Order: sequence, then structure tokens, then C-alpha cells
Amino acid sequence: MEYPDQTIYEGIGGADKVAALVDHFYDRVARHPDLAPIFPDDLTETKRKQQQFLTQFLGGPSLYSEEHGHPRLRARHLRFPIGAAQGRAWLSCMQAAMDAVTIPEPWCEIMFERLTLTAHHMVNLHEENSLER
Repeated sequence: MEYPDQTIYEGIGGADKVAALVDHFYDRVARHPDLAPIFPDDLTETKRKQQQFLTQFLGGPSLYSEEHGHPRLRARHLRFPIGAAQGRAWLSCMQAAMDAVTIPEPWCEIMFERLTLTAHHMVNLHEENSLER
């Protein structure tokens, strides 16, 4: 979603805000019992790719696609067990990171809605395919 004169990326503060968001997010992921086991110990490359992806996802430059091709998120994540617990944990970590870096409204709500749709799409353990509480 775009407002007449800004993308979400621009509205939240651009590259610096996305970088801060990714750092806060992965600080939480690394400590979360439902997420840490499916992420590498060294999150350097994961953070770099997430920063590229979020930049593009939020309407900034197409950094991810330029280097890696189409995101194909679900296909790239099928090798990881992602159930409802992981989806909820991912969203919880992202919400906390968004709060920590102070994503302004209306961008915070718009961004979280888009990320929630993405989290639902990523669940690949069909016996627990709901992110509802």
C-alpha cells in the first residue's frame, strides 16, 4: 500500500530504520525458544538478506531481487519446520522490534498487516496451520 507521496519504506524512515528494525528483530529471534532452533547461530547473512527483503517489501529499492532473484519466500523456507507457534513467535518478535524502533502510524499498522499475511503464508506444518490464538 502506498500513500500518494510516500511508500511505507519512505514513511518509516528508509534504510536506517529498516537496518535498526532488522537488528532488533534478530536480537529477539536469537533468544526465542520457538525460533532460535531454525536459524543459524551466526545471523550476519540472514540479517543482510532480511534487510534487503524488507527494503523491497516496503517499497524501497529492489535490493533482494537484484541479488537473489524473485523472493519466492515460501519455496525458500520449505526446508524449515514452520508451524503456528513459529509464525506467532515471528510476529511477536517483529512487533516488539517495530515498537523498539518506533515505527510511526499509520505505517506501523499497515506494515504489521502485510507482515501478518506473510507469516500466515509461511506456515508449512499443515497440522497446525492457524496463527490464531
